[in-house]
Amino acid sequence: MTYPKPDTRPQNPRFSSGPCAKPPTWSVTALIDAPLGRSHRAAIGKDKLKAAIETTREVLGVPADYKIGIVPASDTGAVEMAMWSMLGARGVTMLSWESFGAGWVTDVTKQLKLDVTHHHAEYGQLPDLSSINFDDDVVFTWNGTTSGVRVPNGDFIPADREGLTICDATSAAFAQDLAWDKLDVTTFSWQKVLGGEAAHGVLILSPRAVARLESYTPPWPLPKIFRLTKAGKLIDGIFTGATINTPSMLCVEDYLFALDWAKSVGGQKGLQARADANLAAIEDFVDTTLWIDFLAEEAETRSNTSVCLKFVDDRITDGAAFAKAIAKRLDDAGVAFDIGAYRDAPAGLRIWCGGTVETSDIAALMPWIDWAFNAEISA
Repeated sequence: MTYPKPDTRPQNPRFSSGPCAKPPTWSVTALIDAPLGRSHRAAIGKDKLKAAIETTREVLGVPADYKIGIVPASDTGAVEMAMWSMLGARGVTMLSWESFGAGWVTDVTKQLKLDVTHHHAEYGQLPDLSSINFDDDVVFTWNGTTSGVRVPNGDFIPADREGLTICDATSAAFAQDLAWDKLDVTTFSWQKVLGGEAAHGVLILSPRAVARLESYTPPWPLPKIFRLTKAGKLIDGIFTGATINTPSMLCVEDYLFALDWAKSVGGQKGLQARADANLAAIEDFVDTTLWIDFLAEEAETRSNTSVCLKFVDDRITDGAAFAKAIAKRLDDAGVAFDIGAYRDAPAGLRIWCGGTVETSDIAALMPWIDWAFNAEISA
C-alpha cells in the first residue's frame, strides 16, 4: 500500500541534537564583524571574548560572584577540567542515566582511579535523588542528552552541602531553569541550545568551587589546558577573556549573534518557552498515536530539548533496524536530518526541540513521522 506524503514540510529540517539548528534569523552575514586574522589577545579579541562572557551571564542570570570562562574542547573539555582539577579532595558520588554521565564515571574511576559511589539508572529513568550523600562531591548531568531524561529541578541538592556539585548542563543551559545556588561547577557548549559552532566549552564556577581550586592540589599531573590556577591562585584572566588556548574568533562572533538573538526572544525565559512549546507539539502527537512513546518514563523528567522517542508496536521485530529505516526515510524526504537515536541509546528517534527550532517545524514534522511509520511497517 502506498501512503501519501503530507502536504506541509518543515521549513528547516535540521533537528540534530548537536550541533543544533542555528537561530531562525541567522545567515552568514552575521559573522561579518568577526576579527579574523587578528590575535585574540589584541584589544578587539579580548573585547569580543569578554562580551561573550558577560552576555552569557546576562542571559542565563548567572550570579555576579560566579566566574565564567571559555575553555577548549567543548563541554567535554569543561567537564574534564573540573573533574581533574577538583576531585580527590573528599569522597565522590556520581550519577548516570545515559551515555555521557556514564562516560564521566569511566573517566573518574579508570583514569583518576578514585573510588566512587555510583547511583545509576537505566535509560528512561532517574536514579533515586533522595539517597545522594552531598558530603561528597557530586557529579551529574542536568539533562541526559541521549536519554531525554532530566532532573526536574534543583530541590534535591541541599543548600548546606559539604561537597561540590559538578553539573554537565550542556543540553539544559538556555532551555531549563538551572538552580545556580545549588551548582558549584556548571558546564555547557555553544553548539547545543543556541546552535553555536563546535569545539568551545563554557565553565562556570561558584565561589565554593574557586575556594576548592585555591586550597587543593590534586595528586596527578595536569595537562596545560586543564590548569586553572597558578601558585595556588585562580588564573583570573581565563574568566575575563584571556583563554587558555587560541579560540576561533569566527565561532565567538557566531556565539555573540546567538546571544543577541536570545535576548531578542526574551532571554532565558523566552528560550525556555520556545523549547516547552516544541515539546508540547510532540506530546500532542504522542498522546494520540498508539505506536510511539517517550523514552522518559515520567512526564516531569521529560527533556524539552533532546526529546527521545521509542516505537511500541508488536509488529516490529528488529527495533534498531526499524528506527534506522524511519530516520532514513525522513532524511531522504528532506524533512528531518539526523534524528536517529544516539548510538549507545535504545533504538528510536531523537528530535532536538531547543529554542532555535520553530514550533511550526516540529508540528509539520509529526505527520511525516506518521507517514514514515506506516510506509515502513507495511513494506
